[in-house]
Amino acid sequence: MSLAVIRTGGKQYVVQPGEVIKIEKIEGKGTGEKVIFDEVLLVEENKKVEIGVPLIKKAKVTGKVVAEGKEKKIIIFKYKAKARQRVKRGHRQQFIKVEIEKIEG
Repeated sequence: MSLAVIRTGGKQYVVQPGEVIKIEKIEGKGTGEKVIFDEVLLVEENKKVEIGVPLIKKAKVTGKVVAEGKEKKIIIFKYKAKARQRVKRGHRQQFIKVEIEKIEG
């Protein structure tokens, strides 16, 4: 059993082969395409742990995009009392689901 910690979209994820993770949309990546994560912070194989300073050189995690979508809408409402100022905005974050295929380290 091997696992890795990767960084993408300003967040860190603990991943294992065969696992499906939901991450922020990566431009130019559609369903069925390969994704390579080369910002690997930690790799563990056969109870041997390798920690990067801050990244591990020559380590990479490959995956395949299995789905795309948008999150549930959130409402952003700004209000200033006594100034007649109101701003209402909505946002739906795009995401992709990636199935982790292998960890090379």
